[in-house]
Amino acid sequence: MDVGKQLKAIRSMKGISQRELAKLSGVTNAMISQIEKNQVNPSIGSLKKILDAMSISMGDFFTIDIEAKDKIFFSSDELVDIGDSTISMLLVGSQIKDRKLAMIRETYPPGADTGTDFMQHEGEEIGIVLRGEIEITVGNQKQVLKPGDSYYFETRQPHRFRNIGKVECELISAATPPTF
Repeated sequence: MDVGKQLKAIRSMKGISQRELAKLSGVTNAMISQIEKNQVNPSIGSLKKILDAMSISMGDFFTIDIEAKDKIFFSSDELVDIGDSTISMLLVGSQIKDRKLAMIRETYPPGADTGTDFMQHEGEEIGIVLRGEIEITVGNQKQVLKPGDSYYFETRQPHRFRNIGKVECELISAATPPTF
């Protein structure tokens, strides 16, 4: 396996820069660059720190097929969790290179949110709530959505998601271009 190519592909899928990954993992930026260029093989400890920072297990790292081009169907265990330790964000088709769309199954436990900082990036996002409720703030607009409710907005607008309910919230979202 080409560890450097795999690391770079997964880091890119997650939308994390080398510098950001270095900061999150406690490994130097130079080390990450060298690993991705296959100039050095990381120790298991260093690789684990790097993967933990991206919420990727060692098993997933070695089994995700970054070369998949013609794959059409994905089982639930093939979805890569790009969320954090609280929010689950299962990305469909992360193995596909040059995706033009990101579709995510998001799960927010009660009280979970995307952070106090608002997100902003190029593109559009659309979603529908399957269960629970979620408060979504986009620019100066705020709305609590319940099962069956949906949203659509330009992601250049500052936005944030927060589960203010007492039960887990699950939604399906899609974004273009894919930032994950």
